[in-house]
Amino acid sequence: MDEALERIEWGETGLVPVIAQDVTSGDVLMLAYADREALRRTLERGEAHYHSRSRGELWHKGATSGNVQRVREVRFDCDADALLYRVEPAGPACHTGERSCFFRVVGDPAEGAVDGDAIGIGTTMGLLQRVVDQRLRDLPEGSYVARLHERGAGYVGQKVIEEAGETVVAALQQDDEAFLGEAADLLFHLTVLVALRGRRLDDVARVLEGRHRERVAPDEG
Repeated sequence: MDEALERIEWGETGLVPVIAQDVTSGDVLMLAYADREALRRTLERGEAHYHSRSRGELWHKGATSGNVQRVREVRFDCDADALLYRVEPAGPACHTGERSCFFRVVGDPAEGAVDGDAIGIGTTMGLLQRVVDQRLRDLPEGSYVARLHERGAGYVGQKVIEEAGETVVAALQQDDEAFLGEAADLLFHLTVLVALRGRRLDDVARVLEGRHRERVAPDEG
């Protein structure tokens, strides 16, 4: 661990900026700072720790509110002077109660939270993943996901095939409302099937990311 800490360019202040990113949706949650001790605690305990510049002390995110950030991975940038915490948030990142601290748009006089269109697919799919995970873990009575779990991966696989067919039919009929509804059903059942296999949407995203990197890799020949 000491070797990892030494690779970071701490600078004169002994602090580096840290971006917290939702590991499932890819959304940026907050910007904070870390010193050596904060990074050490983060790596040791698996929960996000920062350095509070206003209080001048170590800050365990969510220690009081319960909105901890479970750290799945820590990355540093090409200059080794900034960190990225890829986290599973247990609640809102922002002290205002917003999920992300970056909820205001420059030039928007209302300065309200961005709407669903601005949030994008990453947040929506991330929320879907968390709901599916919670339902499969708790198996609440009356839950559709719990019923799918009871029937098993084979049944869910058949539902994926069924929804895929209905999605194609709706697309060919040029019925946008039906097409989008069927596509949503397809994504939902596919998310459940992925979860039943012990995987998550970010595992699928990593495969796509790897394929993209292979295609855009510079030609060294």
